[in-house]
Amino acid sequence: MSAPAHPAAVPTQTSPVTPYRTLHLLLTAVSLTLVLLSVNRRTELTLSFVAPNEFLRWTDLNNMVLGMVTVLLYYAIITHLTGAGPGRFTRFTPHGPVFALAAYLYACSYGMHEITNYLNSRFCLNGSGAACRIIDFNDSEFSHYLFFGGFILLNASIVLAQLHVPAMAPLTRMDNVLLVLNAAFVAAGIAANLAFEQIGIDLYVVAAVALGTLTAAHRLPGQPILRYYNVGYIGGLVLTAAIRTAS
Repeated sequence: MSAPAHPAAVPTQTSPVTPYRTLHLLLTAVSLTLVLLSVNRRTELTLSFVAPNEFLRWTDLNNMVLGMVTVLLYYAIITHLTGAGPGRFTRFTPHGPVFALAAYLYACSYGMHEITNYLNSRFCLNGSGAACRIIDFNDSEFSHYLFFGGFILLNASIVLAQLHVPAMAPLTRMDNVLLVLNAAFVAAGIAANLAFEQIGIDLYVVAAVALGTLTAAHRLPGQPILRYYNVGYIGGLVLTAAIRTAS
């Protein structure tokens, strides 16, 4: 009589093999983008002019490029979560139209802000008149409203994609470690922008994303993207509060 067949191995919580390898790589790319954005915004390394005609500084151009990279990474995450190729992605799904609108607002905000911010900082710091008032409004207010609208919708499209096609494989211990590690970059980025500057509408935007992802996680627990968002955004708000309280 032949020996009984061995049952197929079942992945355990400590198994090093994870079906979320691609997701972790994409989130790591997002973390790298956050680091580059912070270096570009917080240092003086990129303040030289792009061309002899001084039409733009490298910091402004870099922000446009990194904004484009961010949108492409979000698209890659959505298509990875839903397992959708280009043809399937164009079908009417909860996340598709939201992503399209978000990408449009996000691009408009970067195109408007980087140009007007450059003009404002170079020609209008001590200036007055209608031209400078218009430039300052587009730089400091209108472009920010567009950015925050695009930012909320970009993150909403990711959350909707996860809810639309939930992950079925359980998260391993290493999955959770990598999710928390990448989320720590998000938390640090939030604190860097909220803890050391005058808080405005950006606090409410971050809080809205945190509340939305927390609600989604309560509805559908155990999803990798929702865990990543909860750790990153709630952790960022807690870190911001701790820094501002200590200072």
